[in-house]
Amino acid sequence: MPEHNFATQPILIVDDEPDVLSLLQSFLSHDGFKNIVTFDDSRGALDFVRNAEPALAVIDLRMPKMNGRELLAAITEVSPCVPVIVVTAESDLEIAIDCMKMGAVDYLTKPISVSRFIGSVTRALELRSLNEDLLQLDRAGEALPTENVPLASSIITRDKEMIRLLRYVNIIARSDQPVLVSGETGVGKELIARGVHELSERQGGFVCINIAGLDDQMFSDTLFGHRRGAFTGAIQDRNGLIMKAANGTIFLDEIGDMNEHSQIKLLRLLQEGEYYQLGADTPSKSNARLVVATNCNLQQKMKEGRFRKDLYYRLCTHQAVVPPLRKRPGDIPLLIEHYVRLSARALGKGRLSYRRELADFLSTYPFPGNIRELQAIIHDLVSRTPSSRLSLSMLKLVISREKGAMPADIMPYANADQVGEIVFSSFPTLKEAELFLIERALELAKNNQGTAARMLGITRQGLNNRLRRAKAKKAA
Repeated sequence: MPEHNFATQPILIVDDEPDVLSLLQSFLSHDGFKNIVTFDDSRGALDFVRNAEPALAVIDLRMPKMNGRELLAAITEVSPCVPVIVVTAESDLEIAIDCMKMGAVDYLTKPISVSRFIGSVTRALELRSLNEDLLQLDRAGEALPTENVPLASSIITRDKEMIRLLRYVNIIARSDQPVLVSGETGVGKELIARGVHELSERQGGFVCINIAGLDDQMFSDTLFGHRRGAFTGAIQDRNGLIMKAANGTIFLDEIGDMNEHSQIKLLRLLQEGEYYQLGADTPSKSNARLVVATNCNLQQKMKEGRFRKDLYYRLCTHQAVVPPLRKRPGDIPLLIEHYVRLSARALGKGRLSYRRELADFLSTYPFPGNIRELQAIIHDLVSRTPSSRLSLSMLKLVISREKGAMPADIMPYANADQVGEIVFSSFPTLKEAELFLIERALELAKNNQGTAARMLGITRQGLNNRLRRAKAKKAA
C-alpha cells in the first residue's frame, strides 16, 4: 500500500450512479487504499464531511438534489482543507474549470482511466500534506529564525517577503506538481526555478527553454523531438529536451507567449504525463517536473482568450510570486557588494571599495530591470572605474546612459519644442529645486551632513549656510 500522511482518514466518493461508485472504489482498493466511503446522495455526503473529515473527496458534477458545484462550495465552507476532485462529462468542461476556480484541485472526464484516476488521487493527497506544512509555516510566522534559509547560498536576501517565499519553495520542492513562477523581468525567476529543482533532490538534470517567439513546430521539436521524415530536413530521429530532463526538471520561461496549439500539447503532458514526438503515432511517457515562468498577467490573457483556462488551472497549483527589487531596498547593499566582487573578478581587478552613499543612492533608484539591471549597472561601473574606489559621480553617469538620458553638454541642442514643453509645464524654480535636492541628499545620507554635502558637490559649510537660509525663510 502506498504511504500517505492521511492514510487513516477515509477517501470520499460521491456519485449518483452505483456502477461508477463501484468502479472508482475498485480502482482505489486495487491500488492499496482501504478506507473508502461512498455515497450516492450528495446531502448524505455533506453530513459525513461535517462529522468525519475525509482525506479527500471525489465528486460527480451531475447529481440530483444537490449538484457537484453546490457540494463543492459546501465542502469548501465546512472543511476547506479537504481537497476535492470533480468528475465530469466532456460537455461539462467549462463548468469543471469554474469548479477549479472555486477550489477543486483537479477534474476528470468520463470515461476515467485507472492511471489518470490514481494519479489524481495521489497528487491530491500530496497537495494536502504540503498544505498542512504551509499552514504550520504560517502559524510559526516571524518566530522562525532567518539563518539557514533554504536557497540562501544562491539567492542573496534579508527581505522578509523573500525569506517567506524561499521557505515556501522549500516545502513545495518535493511535490511532483507544476510550479508557476511569476514576477517582473529580471527579478530572478529562473533562479527560483533552479532552487525548486535543487531542493527536490531529483536525480535528473535541470533543462531550461525560453519559448518566447517559438511557433508550434519549433516548440514541439525543441521540447518533444521528432522522428525521421517528420518534416523536410528531418533526416534522423532526434530526442527533445523533455527526454533530457528525465527524472529531473524542465523549466519553460515566458509561458505567456505560448501559442494555442502548443498550449494543447502542454496540457496533455500535464494531464497524462505523455507527449507525441513530431511524426510519431504512439505517445512517449515523461516523468520530468514542470516549472514555468511568466512576467505577464495570465489571468488577463485568459479573459482575452489568449491563454487556455484549463491549462492555467493545471499550472497554478503552486505559485511563487517574486517581488521586484524596488520592494526589497534592504537587499540592495548586499547585492551591490556581491556584484562588485563578481565584476572585479571577471574584469581582472583587485578589491574595490566605495562609500555608503553609493548604496544609499541606488536604494532610491526604481530599477525597472530589477536585479538584472543592477548587475549590469555595477558591471559597467566597475569596468569604467580606473582606480580602486567606485565613485558616485561615475555611477550617476552610468545610470544616465542606462536610462538613455542626454549628457549635459548635449542639452543646449535639445529640440526647442521639448524645451518649451519643460519650461511651460509645472517646472520648479531654482530655489525650489535647490531645497528639494538638499532634502533628498540628507534623506539618502541618513541626515549625515558631510555625506550629503559630497553628494551635492559643495562643502559642508556651504550646505549649512543653505540650510540656515531655508530655515530663516520658513520662520519669516
